[in-house]
Amino acid sequence: MKKVELVEAVAEKTGLTKSDSSRAIDAVFTTITEALTKGDKVPLVGFGTFAVSERSAREARNPRTGEKLSIPARVVPTFKAGSALKDAVNK
Repeated sequence: MKKVELVEAVAEKTGLTKSDSSRAIDAVFTTITEALTKGDKVPLVGFGTFAVSERSAREARNPRTGEKLSIPARVVPTFKAGSALKDAVNK
């Protein structure tokens, strides 16, 4: 599902206009992004939890040349699905 399709589905289910639905969806995404940037978790009961995870620095190899590469440490966003979402998907 693309964002345009999501906006249309939200507009249909809520009775909002497409522009209002788009602004609401953008606000949710922006709020989640800001919370993750601060290092906070965003638990949505029945859906899942957005969080950040730290990956340590490591060495890897270029598969073509065999050359060693240094991959720096970084922080990545993660999502863990809640049980209600898992159950809905597995029906």
